[in-house]
Amino acid sequence: MTDRQTRRASDVVVLGAGPAGLVLGNLLQDSGIDCVILERAERAHIQTRARAGFLAANTVRILERHGLAEGLRRCGQAHSACEFRTADGRFRLDYSGLGRGEWHTVYPQQRLVTDLLTRFLASGGQVEFATEAVAVLDTDTDRPSVTVREADGRPGTWRARYVAGCDGRHGAARRSLPADSVRRHHCDHGVTWLGLLAEAPPSMDAVGYAVHERGFAGHMARTSEITRYYVQCERGTPADAWSEERIWDELELRMRGKEYGPLHRGRVVQRAIVDLESDVLEPLRHGSLFLVGDAAALVSPSAAKGANLAVLEAEILADALIDDIVHDHSDGLDAYSARCLAYIWRAQEFSHWMIRLLHGPSGSDGTSMFHNSLRRSRITSLRTSRSHQDWFAEHYVGV
Repeated sequence: MTDRQTRRASDVVVLGAGPAGLVLGNLLQDSGIDCVILERAERAHIQTRARAGFLAANTVRILERHGLAEGLRRCGQAHSACEFRTADGRFRLDYSGLGRGEWHTVYPQQRLVTDLLTRFLASGGQVEFATEAVAVLDTDTDRPSVTVREADGRPGTWRARYVAGCDGRHGAARRSLPADSVRRHHCDHGVTWLGLLAEAPPSMDAVGYAVHERGFAGHMARTSEITRYYVQCERGTPADAWSEERIWDELELRMRGKEYGPLHRGRVVQRAIVDLESDVLEPLRHGSLFLVGDAAALVSPSAAKGANLAVLEAEILADALIDDIVHDHSDGLDAYSARCLAYIWRAQEFSHWMIRLLHGPSGSDGTSMFHNSLRRSRITSLRTSRSHQDWFAEHYVGV
């Protein structure tokens, strides 16, 4: 038998090779803790899928603290401004000079994942690609197991002391939770975006938020040649319903290209429909199973919190697991859920505030007009009040 066929046990089994799973894996590996990462996708897929790109200041500090920021330091771009465009004009917030004086670093998630994966494997870490976790069993014992479907389609089982569910909202970790052991807090915000990745240089040196009577539009630079756009659409719209010409015309209109300069157009290389939802599970610990990242909570993309929360939670869990496994101190594991939920709800509150700021009802009835007037007042306050700007900056960059 090969080592791969015989080795089916580890101190920690990590489900998912995204930012959360790979940060956790690297930190455990550096402390001499035996761990394995099970990833349902192929290696090439996780290294090329385009996701988030805005890293908060605290995320950068975590990566630097653990020697995981080499690529980030070399290629990451500091970003510190956002611009709001409305019917009343536009205004810019250079948020690095507000609040705590912090800024974002733009570094595409696929590059970060590649960095973390390369380092994990180079230090002897084990990742089982194309291995789908099916269920997590016996979490009420000190020897839980993970049943898997391996790359060749055969079933398999991994055993561990602890399981870290970093496999997203639809992964095996969430599916395996007993219904009577978890509280789910869910909110559908009733807003849908068409998310786009375009082979086009950024059209401004800021994150652009356009508030328009036809709906929201957003501009976020990824690299010097790639830009992320969002455009609000009706719920149920298929991702391929709009032609590229219509997409660019709609973005141009909502971002007021005639007033402030045309957008740099290019080929749309990726589309996805995003229904803005918020979702939180409580607690995040279920015996020997811990939820991390999107498995723990889904934050709408309106404030770029998801990947940053995932990295923070991974560090908190890594520290707690090291204390327990190496030093036989379990206080960190006992406090894991409460500590992470405090950060999650703070991020949810700001995300909800951003959704209300950027989107309003489309009707012309009295209630719709009332809520749109409130939204206009909020934007005016953000444009004119220094204390409001400081609050925005602290929460915009913070986690």
